[in-house]
Amino acid sequence: MDGPSPNHGDRRGQRPRLIVLHYTGMADAASARARLSDPVAEVSAHWLIHENGFADMLVAEDRRAWHAGDGSWQGQPDVNSRSIGIEIANPGNQPFAAKQMDTLENLLGRVMSRWQINPEGVIGHSDMSPGRKVDPGPRFDWERLARQGLAIWPTGRRGPDLPLHECLTRIGYPDVEPAKRLAAFRLRFRPWAHGPENEEDRRIASSLLPV
Repeated sequence: MDGPSPNHGDRRGQRPRLIVLHYTGMADAASARARLSDPVAEVSAHWLIHENGFADMLVAEDRRAWHAGDGSWQGQPDVNSRSIGIEIANPGNQPFAAKQMDTLENLLGRVMSRWQINPEGVIGHSDMSPGRKVDPGPRFDWERLARQGLAIWPTGRRGPDLPLHECLTRIGYPDVEPAKRLAAFRLRFRPWAHGPENEEDRRIASSLLPV
């Protein structure tokens, strides 16, 4: 389908404060675009990044796209009304192409500048919906984005000496079952980690908090 997706609505008086990154979980960008543009599917996103790095605008950024679903961030629900959704064509089990990451860096910089969104406001679908979503997944290079000031990443400093659950709340994670929260946090910052929470989880989470 050519033209913008019909799956959008009014932002309900809110301006975007977040950018939510997704993988499409589909075979290719063409399949994802067809679904994101299908009114029956009732799902959409503002941008779709194709395998070759083409950035495809599906919904105007000043409109509300249906990409986030159930979840919250920083204690605020209805993420759709206050976020911009970027889908990256990837089935979910493959590395992200260099051309896609190059395009994403460029696009993020422009979107963040337009809407005055800071790096703390760039999150994954899994961050705002622990236990329900896992995208953009363990293969996504968050550290690369952080080096360009486009996302947050753990630093070497020691932050406040707080319990992990309080650190995760301050970062923005929803108040859900602790195991799901820990899994979502690790998926982004320690995708190789397993087992109960440990000192390294607490150190990393603490380092992400504002000084």
